Amino acid sequence: MGAVDAVLAAGDVGLVAEEGVSGRSAGEDAVGVGAAVPGFAERVTTVTSSPVRDILAVTSRPEVVNFAGGLPAPELFDTEGIAAAYRDVLAESAGRALQYATTEGEPTLRAALAARYGARGLPTDADGVLVTTGSQQALSLLATALVEPGDVVLVEDPCYLAALQAFRFAGARVVAVPGDEHGVDPAALDELVARTRPKFFYTVPTFQNPTGRTLPAERRGAVASVAARRGLWIVEDDPYGELRFEGDRVPWIASCPGAEDRTALLGSFSKVMAPGMRLGWLRAPAGLRRACAVAKQAADLHTPTVNQLAAARYLADRDLDAHVALVAAAYRERRDAMLDGLAEALPEGSTWNRPQGGMFLWARLPSSYDTAALLPHVVRHDVAYVPGAPFYAGEPDRATLRLCFVTQAPGAIREGLRRLGEGLRAAAGGTAGGG
Repeated sequence: MGAVDAVLAAGDVGLVAEEGVSGRSAGEDAVGVGAAVPGFAERVTTVTSSPVRDILAVTSRPEVVNFAGGLPAPELFDTEGIAAAYRDVLAESAGRALQYATTEGEPTLRAALAARYGARGLPTDADGVLVTTGSQQALSLLATALVEPGDVVLVEDPCYLAALQAFRFAGARVVAVPGDEHGVDPAALDELVARTRPKFFYTVPTFQNPTGRTLPAERRGAVASVAARRGLWIVEDDPYGELRFEGDRVPWIASCPGAEDRTALLGSFSKVMAPGMRLGWLRAPAGLRRACAVAKQAADLHTPTVNQLAAARYLADRDLDAHVALVAAAYRERRDAMLDGLAEALPEGSTWNRPQGGMFLWARLPSSYDTAALLPHVVRHDVAYVPGAPFYAGEPDRATLRLCFVTQAPGAIREGLRRLGEGLRAAAGGTAGGG
């Protein structure tokens, strides 16, 4: 059995058992002598590894056209501008840049982030922002601050994978809210809030991961109304919102009447500056923000000072919006290349969406197909995608898949789709039904 087959055996994508996570103690697996050490916490044994991370681990060969990762295109990073920001910070204030900092974040960066929100119609004070080590940490901090084991957390269906991990790791009972191609159904949300009394509702309303869909403005207002009427926190994750190719910007849920005092709005530089800087932030009401700051003190004390100062310097010296516009233009070309080739690559009867921005496209094959079962066969043709099933908190749609269109140039996308079609046609005869 090859590496891909081992990871994706029986279609269970991502269920990779780490050494010692079987529930046995490490001492039992070592030399067989001496008293066994205590086993791992239950949360480690019940929360599985990320399917995306596992797929990337076995499809990292350079010849693979990888549509599986959510990786921004590295050739589009402003490496010169970022390098200059680090050089200037270290030349002018190395002692400060290499020192411990406050948990809440560097004041210059927090002020710059607040100003960016204000310029887009969401008045924000610098003290209203908590800098985090990537927006993924913000999810973990919110789960720590809000969730007791057994509490209900409501999510979109399908949902961002790493959010499902973070919430389940905190002991939450994750419940999916029904929706459609436009996003969550506010009436279904209202009914589930009344029935389950959740701690919060998590959403990526703009260019959602994994589907690429955008929640319309009227539904955002309805979600805010449900939160205000029922008593509910909203966690609004916005890592992709600046990557718009077409259409008008839709206001944040955080700006909707009724949501102002109950929304945690998350942002990130990972998709617009560089993910390796690991810089995100959390904009939230004072009480929740303070609770997350206490959780962050226990997690990592503070986000690296030098990265924060470099980002603040970049925002002061460079035009981030102009850079994002160049990135979005390139991503639009790549999206179009993928859209142009899907009809030939996917089986007859397949459907897919046309995202107005972001990084992902969502497709559904005919119902007889199981994309997890098909993946090992497709990878043998040096192309990869992410099966849709792991993104579902409830009953999965096994005919779905996620394609990331931004990492590859248009020529590579066309070649990748040719390989995808070849792999699906070769595999479909014996595996479409999950065999």
